[in-house]
Amino acid sequence: MLSYRHSFHAGNFADVLKHLVQVAIIDYLKKKDKPFCYHDTHSGAGLYSLESEHATKTGEFHSGIGQLFQQPVPTALEHSPAARYLSVIHQLNPEQELLFYPGSPSIAAQMLRPQDQLQLTELHPTDFALLQQHLAGRKHCRVEKMDAWAGIKAMLPPLSKRGLVLIDPPYELKHEYDDVVQGLQHALKRFANGTYAIWYPVIEREAIERFVSQIAALPVTDLLRVEWCPKADSDGYGMTGSGMLVINPPYILAEQCRQLLPWLQQQLGDAGPAQVTQLIAEA
Repeated sequence: MLSYRHSFHAGNFADVLKHLVQVAIIDYLKKKDKPFCYHDTHSGAGLYSLESEHATKTGEFHSGIGQLFQQPVPTALEHSPAARYLSVIHQLNPEQELLFYPGSPSIAAQMLRPQDQLQLTELHPTDFALLQQHLAGRKHCRVEKMDAWAGIKAMLPPLSKRGLVLIDPPYELKHEYDDVVQGLQHALKRFANGTYAIWYPVIEREAIERFVSQIAALPVTDLLRVEWCPKADSDGYGMTGSGMLVINPPYILAEQCRQLLPWLQQQLGDAGPAQVTQLIAEA
């Protein structure tokens, strides 16, 4: 099934949370000179026009990046992932008018150093072509029209033995949750010390808690959960929030997220349920 297009949802509140966590992890990996790899399983088109028919049809970005773009970062967060994330957005919109929003591959491409590697897979033919065009000519960048899980088998572990794997399927089909669990089982056998950031939507609370439990049951020794729900649970009537499960997170990530979530709630005008929970702690 190839109907999902992220261009309808780019820059919404779930993207903001996902990309804040992504930025925090990449910044941490850059603290060492040794190169690392960024692997994106569901890359999308890479860059999205917020004036496109898709974006204007849903208007989802207005309740996400649209509310953050012109807001100053408080002094307490001026060296935080929030400031770094917004600087990436402003680099793409130098005239201070919000016209474009970067997907996760574009954020990574802006943040990675020359020695770091991009590995990107995307199966949708239109988005794959756009992704190729967006990153054409970039060194150390592999873009494949390939199923996410085939890409993991083909490209992991990276030569650098360090890296972030971002996993964010659309979850349009219920089996995609099982696909993530099974895909992680294979990935962890190949690249056990990698950092894995798994995005998930909050639609049905019972289903999400079951999914989280399945991830926690994998052979991992360090697992962090970051979740924010602008709306109360609705038992399947639309996405009310989203979260990130991070395997082998940077040791500073939990505290960073505890600082970021109150700011995010305040800026987006909603103090909905949020949590930063260490599900499994490294001994």
